Amino acid sequence: MVRLTGSAGSADPSGSAGLAQAQAGFVTREAGLVLIAAAGAWAATAALARGMAGMTGTMGLGLAVFVAVWTLMMTAMMLPSVAPTASLYAKTVRSNRTLRIAALVAGYLAVWAAAGVPAFGLAWLAGWMAGKHPGGAHVLAVAVFAACGVYQLTRLKDRCLAHCRSPLALLLHYGSYRGRFRDMRAGTHHGAYCLGCCWGLMVILVAVGVMNIAAMIGLAAVVLIEKTWRWGPAAGRAAGAAALALAVIVIWLPWLAPGLHAAPSMMS
Repeated sequence: MVRLTGSAGSADPSGSAGLAQAQAGFVTREAGLVLIAAAGAWAATAALARGMAGMTGTMGLGLAVFVAVWTLMMTAMMLPSVAPTASLYAKTVRSNRTLRIAALVAGYLAVWAAAGVPAFGLAWLAGWMAGKHPGGAHVLAVAVFAACGVYQLTRLKDRCLAHCRSPLALLLHYGSYRGRFRDMRAGTHHGAYCLGCCWGLMVILVAVGVMNIAAMIGLAAVVLIEKTWRWGPAAGRAAGAAALALAVIVIWLPWLAPGLHAAPSMMS
């Protein structure tokens, strides 16, 4: 069995006994802190969204500020589904739990922050097309929904989702990590699989408006259901089918993609 050794002098449980201990419930103080951080991020995102109503594309933000706002959004949307993994990870640690879980979350969010760079490019393209080429923006809306729908039905999506739904298997892998940055590395690894699982859903924000709170809540709910519910994979495929249906419907109902119109209603 893999020994789950900690860094900075911590002594972690090992073998089947340690993993059994880790499996004994998902509620930990650290998981609660993760959920509190998510709640704070939701509050901050909602406050920002009120001042950005009606804005398309990058909402007039530069790359650095856009990435910061994007990271805040991902903190709100993604951390609730990460709480079970953070809780299980915390149960393998006997000292410096809060700091180590903070490093895990920091590594996880670093992946989503990096994803903010291509998101900025897509948002800029959406804003430019909405203002200069409405016809092209209409085509882009169809493409965005179709890309999401198709990806939700692929084997790569299923593989990434399987990793996100199996935190115990991930712990076996992370047990081989060593050094001061072990926890951040584990968070980055988990975040990469999560990005692979969820990027198709997040790209929908380009079509509906990056700061569309209603859409963010809906997408966050889909992510949480996919990762934690018994029928999560089936729900993910249903979401893919719904996105494909939207790709067809938006041809006749372009208002379903408010993020690709010059003067959309960003908030519902």
